[in-house]
Amino acid sequence: MASEFQPAGDQPKAIADLCEHIENGIHHQTLLGVTGSGKTFTMAQVIQQLNLPSLILAPNKTLAAQLFSEFKQLFPSNAVEYFVSYYDYYQPEAYVPSSDTFIEKDASINEHIEQMR
Repeated sequence: MASEFQPAGDQPKAIADLCEHIENGIHHQTLLGVTGSGKTFTMAQVIQQLNLPSLILAPNKTLAAQLFSEFKQLFPSNAVEYFVSYYDYYQPEAYVPSSDTFIEKDASINEHIEQMR
């Protein structure tokens, strides 16, 4: 991992606890922190210590791009990939039995992202 920083404050304990729980089979954990508190750096430390393939999910394309950039810098010698859906909006077809309603599939494709695929 390439970083001039070392874990500080609550980070060492969080890293140790997360690693210990994962090694003991507890795979569903939550890391809470305010913006700028070092959650990404903490998770990068966990990924480095456990040396396991990792999948990072983001709720939106902006955060996905930010996380990709940060992990690419933190792991310059590792494969860091980035995938976003080209859909801006997607509603699968559905049937609501209680109202006997059929909802047709609807989608909006982001043309700019589609061009980059």
